[in-house]
Amino acid sequence: MSDKTFAEQHIVVTGGGTGIGRAAALAFAEQGAASVTITGRRSEPLDEVAALHPAVIPVVADVATDAGTDAIAAAVQARGGTLDVLVHNAGVFGLTPLDDLDPADVRRQFEVNVFGPILLTAKLLPHLRSPGGNIVVVSSISARLAAPHQSAYAASKAAIDSFIRSAAVELGPKGIRVNGVAPGNVQTPILATGGLSPEKITQWRTNYATKAPAARIGHPADITPWITHLANPTNSWVTGEIITIDGGMLAT
Repeated sequence: MSDKTFAEQHIVVTGGGTGIGRAAALAFAEQGAASVTITGRRSEPLDEVAALHPAVIPVVADVATDAGTDAIAAAVQARGGTLDVLVHNAGVFGLTPLDDLDPADVRRQFEVNVFGPILLTAKLLPHLRSPGGNIVVVSSISARLAAPHQSAYAASKAAIDSFIRSAAVELGPKGIRVNGVAPGNVQTPILATGGLSPEKITQWRTNYATKAPAARIGHPADITPWITHLANPTNSWVTGEIITIDGGMLAT
């Protein structure tokens, strides 16, 4: 028998066209969700995912803009106005060396990685099931792992970790849980879209796999089960948690 954990539930996954968001959206759909609205800035990858399951609904929207959050809210309203699970996965990465800093890169990372989840949560809060709603945020071990040229990205993820905990406390009385996952280096397009060359990406991933106790980088399939697990209604006593999934890197 198929798993119908999310039967009759309505889900939103930002950044659902590729990587972890794509895998999470399909996992929710395969576990019985009535609708899984996926968002992103480009229509092509969204349409490709939507073609894989009838429950997946693509919505072109930039979570860092008012127009984007309005479009997502309109999509939720079109599905009946009730939202059960909100997954904040959209994120951007870029190198920000302090001796050659482009302020636009810093602003963009905070707009997407921090302002987007906060503002979209506020926009969709009237639609989130209360009690019973779930928010899952995709953070990163970069929030706790210092590295050169990554101060903006790391700071944005540290900020979103703080948001997860504060939102869990604030929304707890409404019966809404807020949790996060913090992946390590995962095979997704984020490094390439962040401007790293194929050679640099290969070097980073090789170095990561060499150092991590698990001896490899991660894959979206390593992260997705934790997202759906945290969103599972049966886990009603888990909130304010950020689950590290990094092949043991932070333990080294």
